[in-house]
Amino acid sequence: MRIDIVTLFPEMVEPVLAASMLGRARARGLVDIRVASLRDYAEGRHRVTDDYQFGGGGGMVLKPEPLFAAVEALRTPATRVVLMDPRGRVFTQKVAAELVRERHLILLAGRYEGVDARVHERLADDAISIGDYVLTGGELPALVVTDAVTRLLPGVLGAEGAAERESFASGLLEPPQYTRPEEFRGARVPAVLLSGDHARIARWRRVQALWLTWRERPELLEDAGLTPEERQLVERFKRGETPEELTAPANRERDR
Repeated sequence: MRIDIVTLFPEMVEPVLAASMLGRARARGLVDIRVASLRDYAEGRHRVTDDYQFGGGGGMVLKPEPLFAAVEALRTPATRVVLMDPRGRVFTQKVAAELVRERHLILLAGRYEGVDARVHERLADDAISIGDYVLTGGELPALVVTDAVTRLLPGVLGAEGAAERESFASGLLEPPQYTRPEEFRGARVPAVLLSGDHARIARWRRVQALWLTWRERPELLEDAGLTPEERQLVERFKRGETPEELTAPANRERDR
């Protein structure tokens, strides 16, 4: 897969792409991520990329010419052009799973008061927002999209199926996770995780994931594809039962 990030500030983007998972994925050839400076595609001696708004108003707007020129220079037959835009659809794990099926993404990072509307109307195939808040530019959203999409590529995370076990991959939040030591400042790792009983551990994790999602992000349950048993567990949460009660040996025997 190839991803091009078009930005006025490559220096904001390159250090992130060179580090950690993204850096390793690039070095191993699992993904081809490139950064294009928008100024390289601007016209004139001064390489101007922005101008005042027609009709008045504060702030500068990115001109259409350099953005069109950049896309036209980078485009391949398999390109999908994505504009980082607060008016776009909200980025989710589902959208990341959709984008990872593309062979080539061009991510356009806006700046200042935004981009000329003709970029949205005539150049971009898609527009994505990473949330309802104001950022200085589209570089951070472009990096968020790049990170979330890249980790879904085969081989990037190493362990087979690792991406499917993460938060939101199943539609639920992840259950609590623990490592050594077994006891820290009076808090112990749940005994079930030390039991070696993989069936018990799997049930504990699923119940905990359901519980946390119901408590913290209940709206996610609507699209989580719950089984009848899982829907029953959610109803029991509503009646006041706790995950500990639902995973106790007596309850597990009763539920069989």
